[in-house]
This record gives sequence, C-alpha cells and structure tokens, in this order.
Amino acid sequence: MPSFLCTAILFDLDGVLVDSTGSVSRQWRIWAEEHQLNPEEVLSIAHGVRTIEVVHAAAPWLEATAEVKRIEEREASDQDGVRLMPGAAELVRSIPSDRWGVVTSGTRMLATARLKYGNIPLPAVLVSADEVMKGKPDPEPYLTGARLLRRPPQECLVIEDAPAGIQAAKAAGMSVIGITSTYPRLELAAADAVIDRLAAMRIKISKDRLEAVVTEG
Repeated sequence: MPSFLCTAILFDLDGVLVDSTGSVSRQWRIWAEEHQLNPEEVLSIAHGVRTIEVVHAAAPWLEATAEVKRIEEREASDQDGVRLMPGAAELVRSIPSDRWGVVTSGTRMLATARLKYGNIPLPAVLVSADEVMKGKPDPEPYLTGARLLRRPPQECLVIEDAPAGIQAAKAAGMSVIGITSTYPRLELAAADAVIDRLAAMRIKISKDRLEAVVTEG
C-alpha cells in the first residue's frame, strides 16, 4: 500500500471531515426550485466548488453575493443529517496542530459552524471561500493553505472528496488522497491514492516529517 511523506496535511471539509451531503443537497434543491431551475442540474455542479461559482453558473442574472449569504446561512442552520465523518476526529488529533489545516469551498461562517457541530478542533489554518480570489479547481486555495502553514506546496498532502479539489491540489504541486464519500472511485482517478474511509489512513510522526500510510484502498 502507498505511503506519502509530507510536512503538512490539508483537508477539504465537506465530505472529508464532515458529512453534510444531505444538508447541501437539500438547500440547493430548495434554492433551485425558488428560482425555477432544474435541481439536478444545479446539484451536478454544486459539490467541491464555491457557492458563488455555482450561483454564477446556474443563475448569472441573480445578485450573487446576496444569494451566497442566503444559501450559506441556511446550510449553517440546517444540521439535519450532518455528522462527523468516521475517524475524522481521531485523525486530526493525531497530527500536531501546526501541521494541518482545512481548505474549504464554503465560507468561514459555514466552515466554522460545521467544525463546531462536529466537535473538531478549529485548525490554526482555515482557508475559506471568502478568503481567496479563485476557488477550486484553481490552485489558489491550496497554495494559500501551504503559505499559511509555512510549508512548501510540494511538501503538503491533500485529502479530498471531489474532482475539483483534486485538480486544485495537483495544480498546486501537492500529492492527493481521494476519499469516495461523495464521488465514485472512477471520478477520483486523478488522485495519487483513493480510500473508502479515513480509517484506511494512519499517520506516523517524526521530528520534521509526517508519513501518511494508506493501509487499504
């Protein structure tokens, strides 16, 4: 099984540390119906990218900033079915606090709500949608995470559940482990390894290196 040497690990949030698929899908369906849009078409582009980019793509005639605020406030208050991904808390707590961060396509308000709800410690580095000019699949979010962790991008490992996030991490020069929580394995083929659950990873720590060992996949 593969292993990855790195100095820091960057996690996507939704679908990696927190399972919020039900809330996300439910709120996008409500929004689509409010604006007489096809919910399935909206959902097909809604995972792994910033809300503002979904709004721009699905309904460019709307005032995007106001729509993003409305959608993400609804998501933050809709905790029905939101749960911590199995093994997430144990995994992040096994990594020194200055060696990991979260890079999410949600806003800081939404990300903070999800982390608190999942009882995951707030990371020292949290890169959210409202803190970058370009979202995934652009590499800017992951490059920002590496910079804030004070680590070279090529020394960072990313854990992602969406093709857009994998593309962003690879464009940033990082290794990526995909997890099949949102997309089937075939759609994560660009990742360096694919796992079905976080428990399929374990972290070995040395003085200046982390080793992420994939035990199954």
